[in-house]
Amino acid sequence: MSVQKEFHGTIDYGDVTVTGGISVFDAKFDELYVYDGDDLGAVYAPEETRFRLWAPTASEAFVVLYETEDGMPMKELPMKRDVQGTWTLTVAEDCGGLFYTYRVKVGEQWNEAVDPYAKAVGVNGTKTAILDLRSTNPEGWENDQKPPLASPTDAVIYELHVRDLSIHPQSGIREKGKFLGLTEEGTRGPNGIPTGLDHITGLGVTHVQLLPIYDYSQESVDESRLDEPHYNWGYDPQNYNVPEGSYSTDPHNPAARILELKHLIQKLHARGLRVIMDVVYNHVYDGYLIHFTKLVPGYYLRYKADRTFSDGTFCGNECASERPMMRKYIIESILHWVREYHIDGFRFDLMGMIDIETMNEIRRRLDEIDPTILTIGEGWMMETVLPKELRANQDNAEKLPGIGMFNDGMRDAVKGDIFIFDRKGFISGGDGFEDGVKRGVAGGINYGGADQTVRGRAGSIGELRGVP
Repeated sequence: MSVQKEFHGTIDYGDVTVTGGISVFDAKFDELYVYDGDDLGAVYAPEETRFRLWAPTASEAFVVLYETEDGMPMKELPMKRDVQGTWTLTVAEDCGGLFYTYRVKVGEQWNEAVDPYAKAVGVNGTKTAILDLRSTNPEGWENDQKPPLASPTDAVIYELHVRDLSIHPQSGIREKGKFLGLTEEGTRGPNGIPTGLDHITGLGVTHVQLLPIYDYSQESVDESRLDEPHYNWGYDPQNYNVPEGSYSTDPHNPAARILELKHLIQKLHARGLRVIMDVVYNHVYDGYLIHFTKLVPGYYLRYKADRTFSDGTFCGNECASERPMMRKYIIESILHWVREYHIDGFRFDLMGMIDIETMNEIRRRLDEIDPTILTIGEGWMMETVLPKELRANQDNAEKLPGIGMFNDGMRDAVKGDIFIFDRKGFISGGDGFEDGVKRGVAGGINYGGADQTVRGRAGSIGELRGVP
């Protein structure tokens, strides 16, 4: 069987059915095809690698093995249909160092995609890499100790972009724009001013909040052409469980980005700083090209009645966090970052687009590991097909114990309206904002009964960076 090119167009969802004729849009679909195991993806051991893919609508499924990230397929191995909509395959040999994709037939369409559960990838994230994650642990990783945090209200958070922190020609940092650049100590800029890590630790902050460090779309930053100008904040998710390759010293080496990010977190912890990860589980970079849609069309994203994407994010699509297998994916992704990378907190981009049950389950699972892990997010009230009573936003704050929300009321009161340029705030000489500033300083505004309280583990945090 020949391997066809990746699909680059729209998909007809009307005929997306499984055995018995049940559509992915049918309520019965989730009753029959929710997989509750913890082994999705590839489980590597030197003697064998076990693959499990959730693809209930596929009539055929294959694992396509590659020797190199940009080469031709070396093997195409059929998977066997298993329980709860999954397909399995065991390869009884050492697959370490190989790459793979999944290839499925949905209706009459063949689609090839990266494993959504990929934990390592090649350049630009187009193929999943098979490796032993234990080999990516820096020396002393097992003894990594996060700094103490007596109370969430003690948190003082410094937000940064990995590239921007060190990219200036006079930053004094050798590994400019890289994870390792933030690990360098003793760096100085003009007139001997401390830069990078030394600058941050001198500020008295408790947490460093990293703008997206997961693998984001090559349409934003092409990891194979880093000698050319590239820039993006990273709010276009591609592979949620893998670090971004452009921040590593070698994006062609799947282990490098993992090892170097771990080394950064280890260094920050050693310097008394906890690490918050900015996560974007509300939308994907492209609803048609993402692996979710190629493997199970119509399931992972939200749709309106006419089967077009719901787009309350203004990013082209929304993740259907309320669907059991998407909820499972998000929760397991969060736990992966905690267990594998020792992340100390999460800032949820457009959290108001995620459902309440998912956010509360995340908080519950994190409490089982470490109650001091922060959960904060943008609880904006944005329109979506998700019913209002299910949205994890400011109106439903009382339903989200332990989850802090950014306070746009305080933000706008202090600095002015971010959307209306001439509407000044308190610090710009605007009138009538004193009460809004006081409410923010007190730790809360009236979000569904949470008035005048410091809500949750993160409290009510004023986001003053000028971006909603």
